[in-house]
Amino acid sequence: MVMSRQPASRAPTARLPRGVKTMQNKMNEQKLPLAGIRVVEFVHMVMGPTCGLVLADLGAEVIKIEPLDGDHTRHLTASGAGFFPTYNRNKKSLAVDLKSAAGREIVLKLLATADVVSENFRPGAMEKLGFGYAAVKKLKPDVIYCSHKGFLRGPYEHRTALDEVVQMMGGLAYMTGGKGKPIRAGASVNDIMGGMFGAIAILSAIIQRKATGEGQYVQSGLFENNVFLMAQHMLEGFMTGKPVVPMPDRVRAWAVYDTFTTADGEQVFVGVVTDTQWKVFCESFGLQNLLDDPALKTNPMRVVERPRAIPLLTEIFGRMGKQELMDRCEKLGLPYAPISKPEDLFDDPHLKASGGLNDITLMNGIKTQVPIMPIEMGGRRFRTRLDLPKVGEHTRELLSGLGYSWSEIETLIKDNVARTG
Repeated sequence: MVMSRQPASRAPTARLPRGVKTMQNKMNEQKLPLAGIRVVEFVHMVMGPTCGLVLADLGAEVIKIEPLDGDHTRHLTASGAGFFPTYNRNKKSLAVDLKSAAGREIVLKLLATADVVSENFRPGAMEKLGFGYAAVKKLKPDVIYCSHKGFLRGPYEHRTALDEVVQMMGGLAYMTGGKGKPIRAGASVNDIMGGMFGAIAILSAIIQRKATGEGQYVQSGLFENNVFLMAQHMLEGFMTGKPVVPMPDRVRAWAVYDTFTTADGEQVFVGVVTDTQWKVFCESFGLQNLLDDPALKTNPMRVVERPRAIPLLTEIFGRMGKQELMDRCEKLGLPYAPISKPEDLFDDPHLKASGGLNDITLMNGIKTQVPIMPIEMGGRRFRTRLDLPKVGEHTRELLSGLGYSWSEIETLIKDNVARTG
């Protein structure tokens, strides 16, 4: 893991103690789109936390309900080590024992103040705890309640789902690998997008509530999200009448649309996708003979001649350095890209200059950076206002806001009903 990355152009700034806000910070929060919206989330892993992250970044007060030992996502290692620090900034943590009557009473009091409830536990789990939609609606009739599930209503709704499961059954693994070699995509695409669709449903319900005064139950489905991604390929097969071929085995739609190895052993993707680009490409790289060849006049003709052209380009690019090739493509306005690893993005010049990475402090106190939401509103990006919360970091604050006295809070903590960070 890459640690303690700081933008080169930004001098370190002094931090206030955790939880302390300046008047300017409070004013800025009031200007955020979802300021004043309270969200209570019962979530773990990626899908549910992503939904909460979107709402939190946009200014909602998102309260994460955690067991006394914390969300178990905090303790994941290996490929799951990045889940918690990626999707839990700008949130408050309330650690409470949901198996105790006093703990459930705390949560019920909190739910009575919620605009939105978000959960992504197995079907029926929230009802067993007494926190299902019907129970919460009695406390807060206009509540918007979002469930993130593996499947929406239907024959599969009680199945256990993971991102891999829906990728395999939903065609994405088939499209990502070659024939007979299904492989999951290189990110938690369904979990992340499923959380985003949950946020879209919540935001739509908030707008509708302003008109009707009523809340509602909304759902986001992991499998259905994957099917949404596959729509273009489903319709491709229908429109062409031909079986859909996995991406690695496809005939390229353009004459040059490939990854090439440069003289320094690096790799660069280069695309030439229009007739105008083909002309400037050939002129710049001294390929007038290809430009004058009538068999290469149009893109469809050039696609047919790829077996002749690509080996020549491979040889030419193989004599150039990575930066030299990228500089040439940049000057010509051709699509190109270095083949980067995730850790390379910490030093990406565009992200550093545009503020696309934001500072966070990890649970061990080490500072690093995390990508922020890829949107701007009014020229503004949405940044970290609250660092990753410690387990129960906001328990005292939230209990006090619910009317518990100092002595009652201390008793709850002493009796292991609640935990403070």
